[in-house]
Amino acid sequence: MALQRIKAVFMRGGTSKAVMFEHKDLPPNRADWKDIFLAVMGSPDPNGRQLDGMGGGISSLSKICIVGPSSRPDADVDYTFAQIAIGAASVDYSGNCGNMSSAIGPFAIETGLVNGPRDGDACVRIHNTNTAKIIVSRFGVEDGMAKTDGDLAIDGISGTGAPIRLEFMEPGGAKTGRLLPTGRPVDQLDVAGLGTIEASLVDAANPCVFVNAASVGKTGTELPAALDTDAKFLAHMEAIRCAASVAMGIAPDLASARTITSVPKVAMIAAPRPAATLSDRQLGAADMSIHVRMISMGQPHRAVPITGAMCLAIASRIEGTIAHALSTAGRGPITIAHASGTTVVDADVQHSGDPARAKAIHGAVYRTARRLFEGSVLYQPRAKARSLASAAE
Repeated sequence: MALQRIKAVFMRGGTSKAVMFEHKDLPPNRADWKDIFLAVMGSPDPNGRQLDGMGGGISSLSKICIVGPSSRPDADVDYTFAQIAIGAASVDYSGNCGNMSSAIGPFAIETGLVNGPRDGDACVRIHNTNTAKIIVSRFGVEDGMAKTDGDLAIDGISGTGAPIRLEFMEPGGAKTGRLLPTGRPVDQLDVAGLGTIEASLVDAANPCVFVNAASVGKTGTELPAALDTDAKFLAHMEAIRCAASVAMGIAPDLASARTITSVPKVAMIAAPRPAATLSDRQLGAADMSIHVRMISMGQPHRAVPITGAMCLAIASRIEGTIAHALSTAGRGPITIAHASGTTVVDADVQHSGDPARAKAIHGAVYRTARRLFEGSVLYQPRAKARSLASAAE
């Protein structure tokens, strides 16, 4: 059976990479996308490496973005994000990827979906269909292509690049409809194996649950390799995530929560303290406002998802949350320390005296992005692959 092919682009966005499709090049029935995406990425792979596809064996490298004409008058393009599981046959549309959001504006202009300047500054308004939120992308254009040369360095990526400013407009309630889904800055969660634990449940850019690292027996400065081998810790964090999912109204029960793997994100956070990064760089307490170690799709993240950083920054602006108590940012930009270094986020929250009525005005962050490959991606549809395997037996 011949391999199938679809026009595609492979791009890096921030600290993630994804296969990019134009909406018009995919089947009109969205139900048909799942088998295509799994085959393209090489999932499910019990070996966890996705060697038979474009995936890289970790959540930040197992992503797909679909871009097409906007369905809203206040946006230039629609952007749908798909998180592809590595070891399971799962395609999750429940959340957005902030890092890959930085690639959408350049992709839209370079494919002709948006008319941009030949040279100068571009502004693309992106409607993320996963969260029904608007993201404003601002970046430079040179000779009709997004600029890539620049002086912006991002921890977790070698070299420097041209800055892309992402403004997440009114990011509160991206999934649940409320910035604080329970109406409280701190909740008491009953978690199997842990008992009752304090957590802040916040929904901004993507829903997240934040716990004090000390409450799960950690400092918050542990590196991913150490966390990845701590099965008990990972099980506790997944149990916290599932309990929070039910409390936030994302899932009706714990069993359902376990099947919605990409949201809410779960993270442990800590006050500023010295820490080492994956590159052996030493961070001092003065280099950060707050520490985070986030778990994504069951794996310790090597940096921090941009939507997770955005949510944490906004949480730190809401009085009474665990993040607010631990952060030293005050009114200035929030510098979030993670395993690869730091990420600076600008977050604006409007207060009314009652934390439950706080409103997230916007969150902004700078990223870089680059087109890596363009052409066609070839794949073997899963149903056909099974038929071939059966015939060989």
